Amino acid sequence: MTDESAAEDFYAVLGLSRDCTQLQIRDAYRAMVRQYHPDLNHGDVKAGARSQVLNAAYEVLSDPAQRHAYDRELDRASQAAAPKRGAKIENNIKEEVRLRIEEFLAGTTVSLTIKDPANRRGTETYRVNSPALTAPGTRLRIPREQTEGQVELHLKALPGFRYKVRGSDLRTDLRIRAQRAEHGGTEMIDRPIGGKIGLTIPKRVQRGAIIRLPGEGMPRPHGGRGDLLVRITYRPEVRIARGR
Repeated sequence: MTDESAAEDFYAVLGLSRDCTQLQIRDAYRAMVRQYHPDLNHGDVKAGARSQVLNAAYEVLSDPAQRHAYDRELDRASQAAAPKRGAKIENNIKEEVRLRIEEFLAGTTVSLTIKDPANRRGTETYRVNSPALTAPGTRLRIPREQTEGQVELHLKALPGFRYKVRGSDLRTDLRIRAQRAEHGGTEMIDRPIGGKIGLTIPKRVQRGAIIRLPGEGMPRPHGGRGDLLVRITYRPEVRIARGR
């Protein structure tokens, strides 16, 4: 056993928990050893070293007697490293989650799977509800079910195709005809939360002008919503007269 393999948890190396079956050990090893095989990683020293660690992990865990002895070593090491009474155990997990603009407005449910090698009970699965009108930047905290600590999700907005997030405001472009720009009127545009809303276009509006629709933007942290800022674009009409 190399110094590198001795320093690693063989179950974590294979991405398994301690209650895994022999079949799971075999399947995990076969999948990972192909990934780091020297023939697929020419000249990659790290891949070669990783293959050695995988081989060492499989050699120990695939043999019931060696696995039993290894489990006892892990238990002794865990007891020796256990914190003194009153010491704070840091089992919190922080994760950034990107939601679409519509999901902040209408609400959504996020599925979360945690594989923590320190948790002997195995994989943790959570379904976290993000209510409607949740503001970007919100942090959702839920207690971990199988161990101490909590899971903290930091919600951020995904870049949108139609709308751009600017703080609590949303920005979008609206292309109109030159005739509408000259005479003004009303254009129906899509609302970020769904449906349509009328946008009043003033007469002789300039290209690049911003028209604000209050309360049609993103949720604000302390309630209410920002605005939807609509930038007007159009192509001026050009008439060419040919002489005779």
